[in-house]
Amino acid sequence: MTFLAALILAIVEGITEFLPISSTGHMIIASSFLNLTDIEFAKLFVVNIQFGAILSVVVLYWKQFFKSMDFYYKLFVAFIPAAVFGFLLNDYIDMMLENVIVVAFSLLIGGVILVFIDKWFNNVNDDANEEIKYKQAFFIGLFQVIAMIPGVSRSAATIIGGMAQKFSRKKAAEFSFFLAVPTMCAASGYKMLDNYEAINFQNIPILIFGNIIAFIVALIAIKGFITFLTKYGFKVFGYYRIIVGLIILISYFLGFSDFKIL
Repeated sequence: MTFLAALILAIVEGITEFLPISSTGHMIIASSFLNLTDIEFAKLFVVNIQFGAILSVVVLYWKQFFKSMDFYYKLFVAFIPAAVFGFLLNDYIDMMLENVIVVAFSLLIGGVILVFIDKWFNNVNDDANEEIKYKQAFFIGLFQVIAMIPGVSRSAATIIGGMAQKFSRKKAAEFSFFLAVPTMCAASGYKMLDNYEAINFQNIPILIFGNIIAFIVALIAIKGFITFLTKYGFKVFGYYRIIVGLIILISYFLGFSDFKIL
């Protein structure tokens, strides 16, 4: 795996991980384009660079992470549904990850939902200074379970869960970012243990390089996303998801690309 390939994948990860457009769907396209789907180290790399993306959340919102233990308790409550269902359905989730059709249709359906979500949840009764309640945190955590279906997008599912609780778009997005930290750390850590044998001294520099790029790009993506979301809403992301889903479906059925999940 070259540094150029690492650069491209890290940029894709940094941009898509926290936007409601599905990082999985974009990794399918990027990895297939780079012919990396059968390289074991590439599988490890894609998982590992998520840590760089996670760190961007901690850096941007460091005050929240040092605010109080109550903040961590609520994150834990929100994390519980995904932890339980992830453990119970791990094999089934892995099986779905191998199905490109599932990813494509998840992108399409999620795109349609995002096109209309601003109209569905426009009754915002949200005080930016009001603390999120435990019940609300758990409810958002239930939505995160839906994101175990490849292509749904963890960010999209949890933001929709927040908006269903009458959070503003910004508040829902920010809690989604916070929840990503324990969720992605657990998921990535588990996958890393399964693929640790792919690490050697030669590819450690590539891992470090990928994490740095993912961190920098994710910083920019999160700040830009919040600004854009506050002004314009989700419709653009919905149309974009529909286009990507159609590209994957058409390419797959016409045999233009051998799309595989890393």
